[in-house]
Amino acid sequence: MLVLSRKESEQLLIGDNIVLTINRISGNRVAIGIEAPRDVRIVRGELNRHEISAKGSAPVAMSMDETNVAVASKPHD
Repeated sequence: MLVLSRKESEQLLIGDNIVLTINRISGNRVAIGIEAPRDVRIVRGELNRHEISAKGSAPVAMSMDETNVAVASKPHD
C-alpha cells in the first residue's frame, strides 16, 4: 500500500485518467473529489460484494455525471 500525505485542494493522479482531489479536511473526515471515466466503477471499500451478499442489500456504486461530479446509484439487476 502506498501512503501519501496531501493538503486541501491537492491532487493525486492515478494512471492517465483518474484524478483524486482533497476537497475538505475537517477533524477526522476527508472529502475527496474523484474525476474518472464513466466506465470506472467506484464503490466505498466497506461495500465489497462478499459483505453485501451476507447482508442481503445492494451496493451503491459511484459514477460520474455530465459535470464530472460523483453521483450514487444502485446497480441494475
